[in-house]
Amino acid sequence: MDFFMRLYAGLVTLLILAIICGCKKNSGGGGTVPDPPVPPVPPVIKPQVDPPVAKTIGFFLDDWQPKTFGGVTSVSNITAPSTAGITVSIDRSNVLTKVPVSIFGNNANLWMTQMVTEPSLMQSITNLKPNVIRFPGGSISDVFFWNALPNVPPADAPTHLLNASGTSNPAGFWYGKNPDGWTLSVDNYYKVLQQTGNKGIITINYGYARYGTGTNPVAAAAHLAADWVRYDKGRTKFWEIGNENFGDWEAGYRIKTADNKDGQPEYATGQLYGQHFKVFADSMRKAATEVGTTIFIGAVLYDATPEGWATNTVKTWNSGLLPAAGSTPDFYVVHNYYTNFQTNANAAEILATPQVVTKKMSDYVNQSVTGNAQTPKPIALDEYNIFSQGSKQAVSHINGLHAVMVIGESLKNNFGLAARWGFANGWDNGNDHGMFSSGDEPDGVPKWTPRPAFYHMYFMQRFFGDRLVFSVSSDVDIVSYATSFTSGEMGVVLVNKNAGSKTVEVKVDNFSMGARFLWYTLTGSNDNGEFSRKTLVNGEGPTIAAGGPANYQTIAAKAAPTAGGIRVEVPARSAVYMVMEKK
Repeated sequence: MDFFMRLYAGLVTLLILAIICGCKKNSGGGGTVPDPPVPPVPPVIKPQVDPPVAKTIGFFLDDWQPKTFGGVTSVSNITAPSTAGITVSIDRSNVLTKVPVSIFGNNANLWMTQMVTEPSLMQSITNLKPNVIRFPGGSISDVFFWNALPNVPPADAPTHLLNASGTSNPAGFWYGKNPDGWTLSVDNYYKVLQQTGNKGIITINYGYARYGTGTNPVAAAAHLAADWVRYDKGRTKFWEIGNENFGDWEAGYRIKTADNKDGQPEYATGQLYGQHFKVFADSMRKAATEVGTTIFIGAVLYDATPEGWATNTVKTWNSGLLPAAGSTPDFYVVHNYYTNFQTNANAAEILATPQVVTKKMSDYVNQSVTGNAQTPKPIALDEYNIFSQGSKQAVSHINGLHAVMVIGESLKNNFGLAARWGFANGWDNGNDHGMFSSGDEPDGVPKWTPRPAFYHMYFMQRFFGDRLVFSVSSDVDIVSYATSFTSGEMGVVLVNKNAGSKTVEVKVDNFSMGARFLWYTLTGSNDNGEFSRKTLVNGEGPTIAAGGPANYQTIAAKAAPTAGGIRVEVPARSAVYMVMEKK
């Protein structure tokens, strides 16, 4: 009996000791204090790993530089929405590509003044910083003599050229040494680049190789191109031979064979262009070597599966050009105006095209290259816009959204360069592709007033980092482009294609989130139906009939704490440009 009593007493003693060890006396004598909680294990943040450079981007990333977020001048603290029906999920560790600076390019042309004489235009281009400015612009390139005085073309340039129907018309040549105020000389183009901090891409006159009347027109045209390379002296890395030379609208598409002395066919073909391309490239590269520089030369490809009505030249262009040019091109050039030709498309139709058309274009070009036994090369989309007309679509806020989406989709599809057409054009009842007003609008909009596309592209660059990372939206109407900055921040562009407002929550994996997120919301106004000619930045707009706020650089960013979640309203057919601060 005593044994069991002693065993019981021992067990009780052990229990009491366990209780005493599990608790601590409050020094104040007021009971016990539990052990401190175990701190949570911090999430593992996967590091970023850059993927191999895509062959279709290639050397366009040679100028890549780490990017530091520039901050904002002031903030307006906002209470973010408490709930959201849409989620955009971002993975910072999943890098799709580094961002080539050449993806934000634009086009100059020969009918937009000498430019350096226009201080407001020059300041806007400096602020925008497209990084690459193409010249001399479009179809004019094939009738442009870069080193000629006005009305002094080469002796072997004919006075008349044939159009597609065979009608003879005055040649209408343009000249690089024209000092008149309405046009842009070669020397002033170089000054524009230098004064605005941008680089160039130059389009060589290929048409002259077709319509020239000398004994060897191809050699003459190639020599003219090589002389420009020598004159350039390394200022320009990117060159392309001709503009849309498959098109029946281009000079040289159809020639008068009786005046041709080297046996060329009446109509241009891809095979002929490919053969001529080798001659141009050889002359230009020799010239580059002479001046101690390296250049990259692009060949013009057709961008999409030809329609049934297309000419035979178009239908056979890529399949003739690629084998004929072989490995000679450094890159390939395409153009696209996205929407159906000269139709009065609505906003939904226009905003549906960047994702679909860019993917189709990428697939078609890559299939053309590999299907003709060639190695993939960098691709430059150095002319893009929309063909829609009739409701002032081209000058609208909707076209600004379109431009931003084309840039984002070009990156997703691994294009190395994109250049919007263009800085200036002509009003044409609102069918004007110009980013800036030419001063010819009926309601007194001042010359060089920036149009909506300017503001969208400005804020996109400002909030766009140096690496594109994976993002996905739970709603097809919300398009996202997420980027990281080497300085640590995360950026995201949200575009709402829908006619109704959406509330979006942004979630980011593998990122040390800071205390705040900052954003600008760009919307249209209530003029001109769904194609507003105005863009409002955080609610601030222009004081005139079109454009955006004059103080766009200093408007306060909206700001909210990240602790409660990153949620933002994206109004109907608008864009939000956001940065999440680093921890």
